[in-house]
Amino acid sequence: MIEVGSVLVHEDVVKENFVCNLTKCKGACCLEGDSGAPLNNDELHILDEIYPKVKPYMTEKGIKTIEKVGTYVTDFEGDYTTPCVDVNKECAYVIWEGGITKCAIEKAYEEGAVDWKKPISCHLYPIRITKYPEFDVLNYDRWSICSPACAFGDELKVRVHEFLKAPLIRKYGETWYRELEDTVAGI
Repeated sequence: MIEVGSVLVHEDVVKENFVCNLTKCKGACCLEGDSGAPLNNDELHILDEIYPKVKPYMTEKGIKTIEKVGTYVTDFEGDYTTPCVDVNKECAYVIWEGGITKCAIEKAYEEGAVDWKKPISCHLYPIRITKYPEFDVLNYDRWSICSPACAFGDELKVRVHEFLKAPLIRKYGETWYRELEDTVAGI
């Protein structure tokens, strides 16, 4: 583990390569899994607030799901997540563009309808955060559906933390990210 401020970073985050390759995976991480995207407590009210502005970008199935269960749900482990259409199906916020999944929240953000890009867990994927009272732990979540991203990262020689620079800065700030880079350079 690498310690950067009050964050422990698993070495795989700085050693393994990864670049999303949506032409290969089609955004499968938004379609599969045991539950929706993990949410922080501070994101719950944001989803409630922005839903009316995001709704026009959503699919009919996604809207029906949100209107039935809410903008977020509690999963089988008691954690807050985005709702899924049916059981273990796509996130309710999924939209399709050219056969590739996109996020209705992010689309609304890109078009200026909302000022919040998407849940941080989505923005940071394949990094998953485990929160403890005194610190966070960042782990690289390996999933077979992301094998095209691993191959593309190897081809481009881009490490996980480099690919996720913008969301890491969004979460922890530019100073923290520079410290991470300085620490990695010294390894």
